[in-house]
Amino acid sequence: MTTANVEVRSEENTVEIRLTGEIDLSNSDSVREKIFGAINNYLIAVKIDLSGLDYIDSAGLRVLFALAERLRLLQTAYTVVAPVGTPTRRVLEMSGMSAVAQVKP
Repeated sequence: MTTANVEVRSEENTVEIRLTGEIDLSNSDSVREKIFGAINNYLIAVKIDLSGLDYIDSAGLRVLFALAERLRLLQTAYTVVAPVGTPTRRVLEMSGMSAVAQVKP
């Protein structure tokens, strides 16, 4: 089983979530629960930092897109950080993540 770490930092009405390790089918449900558990109705911005993520597959992408939908309904800004040139960034670009979130280097 692969390992993913979810680190949550809250500050007033914003949340930054740092994901490290690998996200795949074996742990995506757990990652989703941790991320969604950090989201409340009073946030104005959520930032997901993937700079420490080594691997993400379609199950991990589904988590990020499900979060985008939830945040859209809550009218909350959504930013995903993934360094340019990394495999994670390429996966995000191919998936069309920039259509539902602001993707930053």
